[in-house]
Amino acid sequence: MFQNKKIEIACFNLESAIFAQKAGADRVELCANISVGGTTPSIEIIQQARKNLSIDLYVMIRPRGGDFVYSEAELEQMKSDIVNIKKLGVNGFVFGILNEDKTINIEQNNALIELATPFSCTFHRAFDAVSNYEQALEDVISCGFSTLLTSGTFSNVMEGKEVLKKLVKQAKNRIEIMPGGGLRSMNISELNQIVNANWYHSSAITDETEIANSEEIIQLKEKLQS
Repeated sequence: MFQNKKIEIACFNLESAIFAQKAGADRVELCANISVGGTTPSIEIIQQARKNLSIDLYVMIRPRGGDFVYSEAELEQMKSDIVNIKKLGVNGFVFGILNEDKTINIEQNNALIELATPFSCTFHRAFDAVSNYEQALEDVISCGFSTLLTSGTFSNVMEGKEVLKKLVKQAKNRIEIMPGGGLRSMNISELNQIVNANWYHSSAITDETEIANSEEIIQLKEKLQS
């Protein structure tokens, strides 16, 4: 049975974003600094990506690597970035803020979502550091995020597959649960059978470069639809 399931590719450079679109990706998540798991990309790269892409373009808003507890100055930077990037024709934003006790910072996330309106927002893998994933999911939903990117609170999606399955059930279509973290063509079929999400997320990087592999993206799509 044909399933219309979708793939988002995390891209750390313009070349990857162009490869992603040509290979059939449904959306690009644009970031900088792969070594720290992604930060806010430059205005120039966002502009170039928008110029070259017709598929949806989501932009990460993260001022630095490390934890997901931010100072007032960092929060102001995130707000400023959203306001400026909104003008560039993007389709959505990706961010996530926690409290010191590893719960969702509802107030600060709400403030960013309000600024991002009417654009969709994804809560990123900050979720994988939370202390109680069931409560955290309810908090993320209450903030108004449209998607949750998570590996199921483990270091990769295969280790977190049972939690991912629970999150999809708990979400009851109130939010898209998008598995990501160690997702590749060799494990996407098995993961999809267990989790049955609608969206999946991968960098599709298969070597030491920081560039997405077109063939890997094609394989991800094919295995997801079969």
